[in-house]
Amino acid sequence: MDLIQHILLDPLQFSFMQRAMLAVILIGVVSGVMGAFVVTRGMSFLGDALAHTVLPGVAVAFLSSGGSSSAVLIGGLIAGVLSAVGIGLLTRGQRLAEDTAIGVIFAGAFALGIGIISQAQNYAADLTHILIGEILAVNDENLLLIAGIGGVVLIFTLLLYKELLLISFDPVLAQTLRLPGETLRIALLVLLALTIVIGVQAVGIVLVAAMLVTPAATARFFTRRLHHMMAVSAAIAVFSSITGMYIAWHGRIAASAAIVLTMTVLFLLAYAFAPGQGYVWALLGRSARTA
Repeated sequence: MDLIQHILLDPLQFSFMQRAMLAVILIGVVSGVMGAFVVTRGMSFLGDALAHTVLPGVAVAFLSSGGSSSAVLIGGLIAGVLSAVGIGLLTRGQRLAEDTAIGVIFAGAFALGIGIISQAQNYAADLTHILIGEILAVNDENLLLIAGIGGVVLIFTLLLYKELLLISFDPVLAQTLRLPGETLRIALLVLLALTIVIGVQAVGIVLVAAMLVTPAATARFFTRRLHHMMAVSAAIAVFSSITGMYIAWHGRIAASAAIVLTMTVLFLLAYAFAPGQGYVWALLGRSARTA
C-alpha cells in the first residue's frame, strides 16, 4: 500500500503536477480523436510539418511578451491556423500537390522561426522549451486555454463528423451530395493545427506529431471503424500521457520523452500481439497453414 501511495499519489501532492496531469489528459483526448483522421487519411507528414510551422509565431509571441506562456500558446495558434489555411489554399483545385505545398510552407516557416530565435541570443535557452515541451510549467491560465481550444476542436469535429467522414473516405459521394469539399478540407487542417498547438505545450514541436500518429496507429490494430478508432486512440493517448508523467517524475527524465516512449512501446506491443492483426498472429496463421 505504501509503495502504491509513493508511486501514484505522492506526485499528485504538488499543484504543478496536478495541472500537468489535467493538461496531458485534455491534450491526449483531443490528439487521439484528431489522430484518427491523420492516420486514416495518410496525413502523418502534414501533422509533423504543421508542428514545425508554429515556430515563428511561438518565437515572436515569446519575445514580444517577455516569455508569457499564454502568449506563446496564442502565437502558435495564429501561426498554425495561418499555415493550415495557406496549405489548403495553395492546394485548392489540385493546382499544387499537397506534399509540395506542405514542404514549401513547412521549410519556410521553420527557417523563419530559426532566424527569429538566432537574433534573440538572450532568450535562446528559454526557447529550447518550445522544441521539447514544458508541461510541468503549465499554469491555470494555460490550462483554461488548452481546455478552451481542445473543446472547440472536439465540438466542431462532432458537428462536422459525417461531412469529414465523407470527404475522407468517399470524396465522390461527397461531391455528388454537393458538400463544400475544399472548405471542409481546410476546416480539417485548421482543427489539426489547433490540436498541434496545444500538443506543443506537452511534448514540444519535435515530438508533437507522435501524439497524433502513434496512438491512432496503435488503435488501428484493434478497429477500422473511425468512431471506434477515435475512442481507442484517445484512451491510448490519455493512458500513455499519464503513465509517461509518472515515469518522468520517478525516473527524472523529460516528460515529453517519457510520454512518447510510452506510446511507442504500446504501438510495438500492438504490432506484435494485437488479436488477429499482430505479427505473432500472422506467424501462427502461416504455421497453421503449412502444418
